[in-house]
Amino acid sequence: MNKAHQDMGEKKIPALLLELSLPATVGMLVNALYNLVDTIFVGKGVSSNAIGGLTVAMPLQMIITAFGFLVGVGSGSLVSRSLGAGDNERAYRAAGNAYMSVTIIAVTAVAIGFLFLDNFLILFGATETLLPYAREYLSIILIGSVFFILTLCSNNIIRAEGNARMAMLIMISGAVINIGLDALFIFAFRMGIAGAAWATIISQFCSFLIAVWYMATGRSSIKIGLRHFKPDFSVLKEIFGVGTAAFIRQTSGSVVSIVVNNALKIYGGTDAINVIGIFNRLSMFMLMPVFGIVHGMQPIMGYNYGAKKPKRVMEVLKLSMISATVITAIAWAMSMFIPDFLLSLFVRPEEKEVILSIGVPALRTLMSVVLIVGVQIVGSAMFQALGKAIPSIVLASMRQIILLIPMVIILSKIAGITGVWISYPVSDVISVFITAVLVLRELKIIRKDIIEQPAAELQ
Repeated sequence: MNKAHQDMGEKKIPALLLELSLPATVGMLVNALYNLVDTIFVGKGVSSNAIGGLTVAMPLQMIITAFGFLVGVGSGSLVSRSLGAGDNERAYRAAGNAYMSVTIIAVTAVAIGFLFLDNFLILFGATETLLPYAREYLSIILIGSVFFILTLCSNNIIRAEGNARMAMLIMISGAVINIGLDALFIFAFRMGIAGAAWATIISQFCSFLIAVWYMATGRSSIKIGLRHFKPDFSVLKEIFGVGTAAFIRQTSGSVVSIVVNNALKIYGGTDAINVIGIFNRLSMFMLMPVFGIVHGMQPIMGYNYGAKKPKRVMEVLKLSMISATVITAIAWAMSMFIPDFLLSLFVRPEEKEVILSIGVPALRTLMSVVLIVGVQIVGSAMFQALGKAIPSIVLASMRQIILLIPMVIILSKIAGITGVWISYPVSDVISVFITAVLVLRELKIIRKDIIEQPAAELQ
């Protein structure tokens, strides 16, 4: 057993969670930062309508990204649990099958995206004003999407083996390159929204090359040979079963964006779509540390669950819940007390009045109960880490597919644009309550395992 694997089962949970979460958090924050800076540069360097173009392009990007999460999260969970159980060969087959399947999926998804680009953008809520921006941006972004999906998959596998620092390096390198190229292409070369797109795909390709270098040069403890790429349907079934929750969460975000964009197109117009685009980037950045904690938590939980160490499973869950709530409390405070400052970062002075008049009340409403959302995110991730596909799928679907979409449709008809904003906190409250019920039920099962285990085995 190498040291990284030994630490997963023996090192103190607070130190281990910090060790795995901090690199993931930093990497994801930097990754979210480039999306934030990308949007700021587009807003300041082009116009707020260009942000609206990014907003209606987002659903297709999210759908393509979802395939990376589908295979990446599923294989990462299987890899960490297999390593915890001492079954290295199954971990290697999981990684090989993940790369094989995600490549096929990525190429197919991108080809479909190109074939039906304009149809998708109109479906996603593009107005006549926003359509040219979205088309120009996505026609470039699709080129690099295959490399991005492969990098997402690699990062999950690398984190699952316990090397969070390498996963962080891959994410940070791409983000730093992206920010630098954004400034160069948008402001120096005056390439507009196309400059933002080219900066993104070049940076994605650089991240992909680093991931390939790490996996291909023997630095990873996951040793993949040609035989591991042979389809193993028992492995693929588990990968897709566990990864489905992450896929649903990501695609449901895409469906929500489509429904919200179209509702805002009817009740608020182009400016309202521009505002929701800014909110999406802001909330992503403010909540990204929660997902960093989740990425650190999952391999620890999966490893110790596989190694029959339930006390450690419960300890990492409790610490993750507390840490997530601290982060969401900060996000709530910023949204309530400085919304005008946050929104002003994205727009030109001549557009500021219009955006703030819509955006300030919207941001405060949208983030009004974000304080409790960390419970839902961590709870859903817990079931993924334990390899329990059905509850993880239910929880991943709950907030957006089952709750938010109907809320947006119903409340927008009742209260117009205000109804759209209110839909978010209402859905959050209900989904957190349901998550808490399922998590508490699962904890009872884990506590029963603790009671039944011999004292010598409890760790």
